[in-house]
Amino acid sequence: MPRVKQPVHALPPPHMPGRPGRGRLLWRRLRRLVWWPGIVLCGLLGVAFAGYSGLQTIGQGGSFRERLLEATAHLGLRVQEVTIEGRQKTPESLLRAALGVRTGDPILGFSLADARARIETINWVQGATIERRLPGTIVVQLQERRPFAVWQHQGRFVLIDHAGNTVTDSDVASFATQVPLVVGLGAPAAAASLIDALSAYPLIMSRMVAAVRVGERRWNLRMNNGADVLLPEGAEAPALAKLKELQSTYSLLDRPLQEVDLRLPDRLVIRPQPVKTDSKDADKAGRKPT
Repeated sequence: MPRVKQPVHALPPPHMPGRPGRGRLLWRRLRRLVWWPGIVLCGLLGVAFAGYSGLQTIGQGGSFRERLLEATAHLGLRVQEVTIEGRQKTPESLLRAALGVRTGDPILGFSLADARARIETINWVQGATIERRLPGTIVVQLQERRPFAVWQHQGRFVLIDHAGNTVTDSDVASFATQVPLVVGLGAPAAAASLIDALSAYPLIMSRMVAAVRVGERRWNLRMNNGADVLLPEGAEAPALAKLKELQSTYSLLDRPLQEVDLRLPDRLVIRPQPVKTDSKDADKAGRKPT
């Protein structure tokens, strides 16, 4: 008889663990979401704690701000160099004292506004710009006042700028041949308009010894021939043009004159210098013949 093969029973499937529950799956997701941020947060807290501990150990006894600045200085943020640009006449020692910073000071503790305010109180300084260039450089850029004239008043000589501000009362002699001399009360405030008008007439300017303010209203020009040129109030420019014409035509300023009055637009008044007479001739002229 033919053999009949008996069916082979299928092997039982391998053991498969049961599907985790929803709670366990949720926990796994939460753990993945919290793990890395937690590590980062712990790291930040550690850095903050270390920084605070460092501040407590650096600069014991000072305020929190002082300890913080000292800590930044230990990290390299301290003044290493001070660069000054534009300085010609401003005394360097006076400038550095007004700046108020020294090498080694914490650069973040340096107030730019306060330093600029102190520097601009120096007479020679018209304006200042101060920059902090990290990690350790302070740059000061100066705009100095330009001497415009020498002002003489009550026996005192000072340099003034174009606006009439006092620049300095020292080293005035070195500028005596470079800028005009103005004399009298109120001269600094009014000098700019006169000298600007005179700049158009270099021949007259070269012959002027001084400009004298009269009654805080008008000017007299003292010329190198000894004459006083009386200018009208508020009409200096046309009077100077007339004076130039008179000089070109008649060499007026080369003559022995005491006064040239230009105050009236339609009239010229000239006073010659008095004639000097010899005393012996005067005595002979005063004797009667015998």
